[in-house]
Amino acid sequence: MAGSVNKVILVGRLGRDPDVRTTQGGQNVVSFSIATDETWIDKASGERKQRTEWHNVVLFNEGLAKVAENYLKKGSRIYVEGMQCTREYTDRDGHARKITEVVLKQFRGELCLLDAAGARPAPEEGSYGLEMSRGSAQQPRRYDDPRMAMGDKPAPQRLSDQLDDDIPF
Repeated sequence: MAGSVNKVILVGRLGRDPDVRTTQGGQNVVSFSIATDETWIDKASGERKQRTEWHNVVLFNEGLAKVAENYLKKGSRIYVEGMQCTREYTDRDGHARKITEVVLKQFRGELCLLDAAGARPAPEEGSYGLEMSRGSAQQPRRYDDPRMAMGDKPAPQRLSDQLDDDIPF
């Protein structure tokens, strides 16, 4: 085989808060674990079954390390894209151990927050806006009248009405 690919894509939840360490060279390294679930219905019993797989993730990317440090917490849902690496180390008792990790290197890898704090759901098709009451836990109020959503101003024109019909080429 002329080439190969080492790519891991995970979507799951953090099992613990990120652990931030600093290397001797001053680079931040962030590590955490992600849980991914598989569910199925057992044909014999009809029961719903679930299996959870745990994945160790290590970030060597400074930008992603800052994002992880500031925004990730236990239970956060994230998308991670990196490469699988296995390394050997000696534990405290002197035993040789191996660990497999998903590594996001400096210019390789991706981290996406899927339930970022403050993110709003996209408005449904046909709605003109959402308004949240400040200081209360109410559901968003949906406006069906565009003038109400814009503060009693007329609804904006369609984009096609705003464009000039004269094409210069």
